[in-house]
Amino acid sequence: MSVTAHSDPAARAGRREWIGLAVLSLPTILLSLDISVLYLALPHLTNDLKANSVQQLWIIDIYSFMTAGFLITMGGLGDRVGRRKLLLIGAATFGASSIVGAYAVNPVELIVARAMIGISAATLLPCAIGLVRHMFKDPHQMGQAMGIFFSCFTGGLALGPLVGGVLLDNFWWGSAFLMGVPVMVVLLIAGPLLLPEYRNEQAGPLDLPSVALALAAILPVVYGIKETARAGWALGPIAAIVLGVAIGTVFISRQRRLDSPLLDLRLFSNLTFSTAMSVTLIAGIIMAGNTLLAALYLQSVKGLSPLVAGLYLVPQQLATVAGSMIGPVLARRFRISALMSAGLVISVAGFAVLTTVDSTVGPYLLAGGLVLIGGGLSLPLVLAGNLVMASAPPEKAGSAAGLMETSGEFGIAVGVAIMGSLGALVYRTSLPDRIPHVPAPAMHRAGESITEAGSAATALGGPAGAALLHQARVAFSTSLNVVAAVGGCIFLAIAVAVPIVLRGEGRPGQEQHSQEAPEPIGAIGEAG
Repeated sequence: MSVTAHSDPAARAGRREWIGLAVLSLPTILLSLDISVLYLALPHLTNDLKANSVQQLWIIDIYSFMTAGFLITMGGLGDRVGRRKLLLIGAATFGASSIVGAYAVNPVELIVARAMIGISAATLLPCAIGLVRHMFKDPHQMGQAMGIFFSCFTGGLALGPLVGGVLLDNFWWGSAFLMGVPVMVVLLIAGPLLLPEYRNEQAGPLDLPSVALALAAILPVVYGIKETARAGWALGPIAAIVLGVAIGTVFISRQRRLDSPLLDLRLFSNLTFSTAMSVTLIAGIIMAGNTLLAALYLQSVKGLSPLVAGLYLVPQQLATVAGSMIGPVLARRFRISALMSAGLVISVAGFAVLTTVDSTVGPYLLAGGLVLIGGGLSLPLVLAGNLVMASAPPEKAGSAAGLMETSGEFGIAVGVAIMGSLGALVYRTSLPDRIPHVPAPAMHRAGESITEAGSAATALGGPAGAALLHQARVAFSTSLNVVAAVGGCIFLAIAVAVPIVLRGEGRPGQEQHSQEAPEPIGAIGEAG
């Protein structure tokens, strides 16, 4: 896909803007680092803080959940109070909350700190993207700048396992939080010197009831899903889900009536936009749960150190970076819908590999499956991003970008809740009710999670402890297999549906929606 655009030499960015882009890219790398590092730190902080399985899930997904809930809100707030001002406020809050999280003494304190970090991250992403667009007015430079900006996020995911492994091998788990502090200090110092301020004087008022309704709709649903997977069907969790859906209905109704809605539902009337957003959301849901289980498998089943476990996760991220760069190039010669479907099929092959992983095989099989999943999935994700931006009207490009980020973040939060809870359910049901010479309290503790099983086995010691640990590892491997099978089936269904829904979309050489549409994200090689 290509963009017809005319460059205005007077509008071209100079050295100051490119250095400013580097400053804005720092928190982007950090936010993606945070995602992968915490997966590696989970076993360590779980043992230290004595977090149960539900608290572990909240520690992981409250960050993405709060980020998703506030992304659109913070984007609108930045337009009103100033994007640079809100960016710096978010950076200061992120740094302070990271320090609190690093020295948390119980799971609740860590969950609250992670929630504040998530809200702070929600100020950083839309404000940074908005400033990039404001700084780079030349269409060709805009495409290059946006490509660099989003590549930094993917690069952070690739560096995460290495950075996390080094930190956790040499320091305590809190170091994973403290690494963000110096980055935010640099942003606070360099931001006022290099970044311009932008404020939309004509922006309508921020609808606070919509903000409250959005959060009140999402939180009960996620809570209900978690509790149902953990403890089975009960009145409380079901009521929470029903309440969340009811509030969500009120939220949607309000958006349709507002002149300046928090969420512009008219964007979803475009079939291409809706399909691309759906692919992004579902991919986030599936991948979040599988990435979490893979990290736990490497450490709790195979007994690898955080650094070695991180090294086994690096090839997947490198494959994702490669696929993201190749996708826009292939789109010049092949139909986008066909490329998206092909990438999903490659990912299905990777999930098929994960269904064969057990407690006895080496971690190479797991790493190979993850490479196929990451490399294949990068094609539909980068092309879905291009479709979202191309199918939205130019005046709605900002809202479209915010929705795309929200979809990805919300997918991660829901994915850890749903797929992580599914894995916990399979693990618990696969663990034997009784093991010879293992007391009931130890069995109950082992049923909480694989990390708890390791602690219980260590406390028992001897043949009984070894037998408990063996059964727990077999049960966890089974949970990994089941979650991978579910993910593969869903991706296969999407691979079949995408060419049907998007038939005629994205033929080679087809131009974008408008000359003012942004260049495809990730098309760094053809920008400039």
